[in-house]
Amino acid sequence: MTKVLMKGNEAIAEAAIQAGCRYFFGYPITPQNEIPAYMAKMLPKVGGSFIQAESEVSAINMVYGAAGAGARVMTSSSSPGISLKQEGISYIIGAELPCLIVNIVRGGPGLGGIQPAQSDYFQAVKGGGHGDYHMVVLAPASIQEMVDLVMDGFDIADRYRNPVMVLGDGMLGQMMEPVEFKERDIVLPEKPWATTGNKDGEPRRIINSLFIDAQALEDHVHKLYRKYEEMKKNETRVECYNCQDAEIIIVAYGTTARIAKNVIQMAAQEGINLGLIRPITLWPFPDDTIDRWAEADHTKAFLTLEMSMGQMVEDVKLSVNGKKPVYFYGRTGGMVPTPRAVLEEIKKIREVM
Repeated sequence: MTKVLMKGNEAIAEAAIQAGCRYFFGYPITPQNEIPAYMAKMLPKVGGSFIQAESEVSAINMVYGAAGAGARVMTSSSSPGISLKQEGISYIIGAELPCLIVNIVRGGPGLGGIQPAQSDYFQAVKGGGHGDYHMVVLAPASIQEMVDLVMDGFDIADRYRNPVMVLGDGMLGQMMEPVEFKERDIVLPEKPWATTGNKDGEPRRIINSLFIDAQALEDHVHKLYRKYEEMKKNETRVECYNCQDAEIIIVAYGTTARIAKNVIQMAAQEGINLGLIRPITLWPFPDDTIDRWAEADHTKAFLTLEMSMGQMVEDVKLSVNGKKPVYFYGRTGGMVPTPRAVLEEIKKIREVM
């Protein structure tokens, strides 16, 4: 199959179209603007609809409406824009509607800057909106993986009637790599719950996230959590790289995982054996995998590498559960860790092991 050179954001948009997405609602914000621009150009050519909403709040509520009618729909934004969508995301989850949400993360807090960051981890995996809920959160580390995970994300969303988030960053969104769009049989599932009109005396279909009765709401949340347990069982994805016999294991995702692989190669030249655990799903988090490597005698410590002040490190510590020390190294505000700086941090850890 022929590979094409594409920018990350445009590859996301093309993957969504090839996955059967025909509706996109969004609002411009750097560094993800190429996604809505591509959708505005290409969706009408395949019979789809693009609407630039008057705000992020409007956009996520348009997603709610299209998803409720059974459409394959997505939105995208960057950090402050995703914050504005949080109420709508909570409503969509409460109403059990499938959709894809893309966050190309930039530095914060506030308006911050337009450089890449990973400081939206808490927002994505802990539930940035109100109420008890979760989304499957996919973290690509290459443009090819962006393509593949966007396509998988729509299927996962439909499978569980729940939003899926693809969490990238400004570097992945703007860089270019060769990608291929593998042939898939796109079969959109039947959606007997969708509000497509009351025909031929069919029972009424109601999309709703409001439960006045407390017991009814608790029962609904319990139902959602049974679904989340199925997600944990079936959707957890992780890459283990060079972990066999590694004395220190780096835990990183997305762009920082790419950096970590360079660090591993540099360290090997100096006789230092490092490994990498790369969560591909940030939720569900691969706790069992991390716990397994924490049990290994050769593993002396973990280093969590992030473009933040330390967010995923909390989940790594919970997974390790005190069996081995967990260290952290990060840059924030749009600064990207260099392989050399990470290797120097590794050497400091080895001195105290």
